[in-house]
Amino acid sequence: MQLSSLLLAGQGKSLTSLFSLLYLLLFLPACIIGYTVTPKKWKRYFLLLASYGFFWLISGELVIYLILSTFSVHYFGIWIDRISQKMKAQLSELPKEQRKEAKAGFVKKQRAVITLAVVLHIGLLLVLKYSPFFTTNVNLLLSKLGLSVKLTVPSYLMPIGISFFTLQAVSYIVDVYRGVIKADDNIFRLALFMSFFPQIIEGPICRYSETAEQLWNVKPIEYKNLTFGIQRILYGMLKKIVIADRLTLFVNAVFDVKNDYEGGVIAIGAVCYTVQLYMDFSGSMDAVMGTAQIFGITMPENFQRPFFSKTISEFWKRWHISLGAWFRDYIFYPVTSAKKMKKLTSSARKKLGNHYGPLIAGSIALFCVWFCNGLWHGSAWSFIFFGMYHFVLILIGNMLEPPVQAINKKLHIDPKWFVYRLLQILRTGVLVVIGELFFRARGLKAGMDLFTRMVTNFSFSTFDDKLLKSIVVDRYDFIIVGITLLIILTVSILNEKGICIRESLAKKNIVLRWVLLYALLLYIIIFGAYGLGYRPIDPMYAQY
Repeated sequence: MQLSSLLLAGQGKSLTSLFSLLYLLLFLPACIIGYTVTPKKWKRYFLLLASYGFFWLISGELVIYLILSTFSVHYFGIWIDRISQKMKAQLSELPKEQRKEAKAGFVKKQRAVITLAVVLHIGLLLVLKYSPFFTTNVNLLLSKLGLSVKLTVPSYLMPIGISFFTLQAVSYIVDVYRGVIKADDNIFRLALFMSFFPQIIEGPICRYSETAEQLWNVKPIEYKNLTFGIQRILYGMLKKIVIADRLTLFVNAVFDVKNDYEGGVIAIGAVCYTVQLYMDFSGSMDAVMGTAQIFGITMPENFQRPFFSKTISEFWKRWHISLGAWFRDYIFYPVTSAKKMKKLTSSARKKLGNHYGPLIAGSIALFCVWFCNGLWHGSAWSFIFFGMYHFVLILIGNMLEPPVQAINKKLHIDPKWFVYRLLQILRTGVLVVIGELFFRARGLKAGMDLFTRMVTNFSFSTFDDKLLKSIVVDRYDFIIVGITLLIILTVSILNEKGICIRESLAKKNIVLRWVLLYALLLYIIIFGAYGLGYRPIDPMYAQY
């Protein structure tokens, strides 16, 4: 690729992968060098310029969405803050008996502003992302009713990462309204928070209080941050390039090609897809965290070894943590804390007890969360089903918790017993894989067909070299994936025990450290899908 082509908007689309050669060998090193030579007081502006340049390269003129979103929340935040200041000033001058009524008037204005801000941002996302899905289903309903009316299905251009920076924008404006943070009068600081280039594609979905000040008060690059950041990027490459990309051909064959595979092959495909998705997304997060760490920025972790979870609820507290926390704070809590819900909980608690009473309001909020979660991932019935599937599993888990505890107590089963915990982990893993089967299937009908064949025709008779050869995969691909999974499992177990591998290695002899680092790099080069002419498969979560 000629350097001149990079000066054209939208011509750097391979930058959407943080493991592309263009990113790793050109963009990131250029940012590191440029950041290093830039005077300290201008480093923040260099990061802002690099972030907008990155987004412009991958999205072209669609960068306007990010610009408008940033300007919008900036002025909405100031608007809310000014109403609050005016309220405090006037209330201090009013007699005590008049303050309540006056405060209610100001609160009403603030609610009007926050409602307008949220409706504009979420409404735009709904129109761009979901109006084609809605229109298609309306047309289907009209045809079923025998009506000749047919709506035009719209088609819109959307920038990569719009779901992520929209939720980040909404969290900022709502936190200003709640008084959690003060509205930022510096639009450049807010713009950097919204656009920081490693996270703009796949997150994590950060809060203003977590990263804004870090990004603005940047420091010179330190040796430890540089080496730790590179180590984490390499670890992400191990997950993405050696495992996720290597499994792509097999997973695509099972889910995308119309073949009547038997249940055993479909089950293997579902397991491989679950592994692929985790390694792709968590590997990308490692690249995001590593890149941020190079510049001295600590971002919130998005994964905490989810496959060690004992329940579905725990799994979703460890997987895509920033999204789950967003739904918790901006959907679940507001629903459960509404006046009607509080009354319902109070009434139900008297009749059903302290466990089942709050479950009614909690279940309504949980339904809202998982309906939105399903839709957030995509505009298709399969994604809605995916959300409802997990809603039902978590609801059942909440309802069965007291009787399960009673049975364990009666049978003298210790929940901390290793075998018991292992069985819980395996059960949770199976349920997750089933959910991911529907998530990956090309539509709800296709998912149902795959699941039906998996449970009614469970056999591995055709899973042989002939099948693998037909999809350009061989047993050595699975051997390499298996060995790499054992490496990652070992690291994960140590991390679960509170042992930080990088900190431990930092205390070792420098020769040993560099030998291990080069060994990891060599392993990726030899066994990863990397080389001349290679274009990394686009990060899977960038489409959401």
